[in-house]
Amino acid sequence: MDIRQLVRGTVEWGRIERVIRTLADRHDREVVRVEFLEADNWLSTPCVIDDEWFVKIVSRQNALVHAILTTGRNVGAFSSGTEGFFDRFDTPREMVEHEYEATQRMREIGINAPKPIEAFEVNGLGVLVLEYLPEFETLGSVSDAVVADRARDLFEMLATLHDHGLAHGDLRAENILLCDGDLYFIDATSVHEDRVPETTAYDLACALAVLEPRIGPRRAVGAASVVYDTSELLLARRFLDFVRLRPDHEFDSTRLRSELEKAADLGQT
Repeated sequence: MDIRQLVRGTVEWGRIERVIRTLADRHDREVVRVEFLEADNWLSTPCVIDDEWFVKIVSRQNALVHAILTTGRNVGAFSSGTEGFFDRFDTPREMVEHEYEATQRMREIGINAPKPIEAFEVNGLGVLVLEYLPEFETLGSVSDAVVADRARDLFEMLATLHDHGLAHGDLRAENILLCDGDLYFIDATSVHEDRVPETTAYDLACALAVLEPRIGPRRAVGAASVVYDTSELLLARRFLDFVRLRPDHEFDSTRLRSELEKAADLGQT
């Protein structure tokens, strides 16, 4: 069994049926078609309803795993020289309500994200319903040429988040979608809103970690430096070792750090 599936756990079929029945009743549908997805995640059981809604079913085990991961991330932030800035959620309902609100806020400031439909609780399970994007690719599945072409767009989207005092908090290739020619963000996590410099730098470090293996450190830093200033680039450097420890990021932190320092030197001359 895949380690993610083992950690995520299995929700009993009877409880899933109750979720689906509740969702159908809430939208006045007698019958719905359900397709379960083999998604690369730890924190929910995902499915698609009628090719219209993307649904995440979150269990208490998912909430426990989220709390453990959040603790680890805050320890990692501390090792980078700052206090932890990730928020934790203790219940499935809190998790889905946060993601609903985070997705709504991104859309309100002009960031592409799937439309949030609703978030509710059924029999101890958190249920998040989003618009389903049927024709999409993750940034990890497109060609290097496409990644290079969209690198500046990625940083401009991040800058829009940061300019509004927000952050993504879990930026990786699987959470950046390309749909109908546009980039979308999904799966934003919760970070302390009073720690904007640190959360901005962490997002920036994650974005650079996504791009470096695909387009090289020089082009990745070059795209970032068009949007972010020298001080922000140098602060992002502090988080590279922390990001490198995450299992969903594989990149050359030494080369990336060197390019960040070069860009900073050029910016100061």
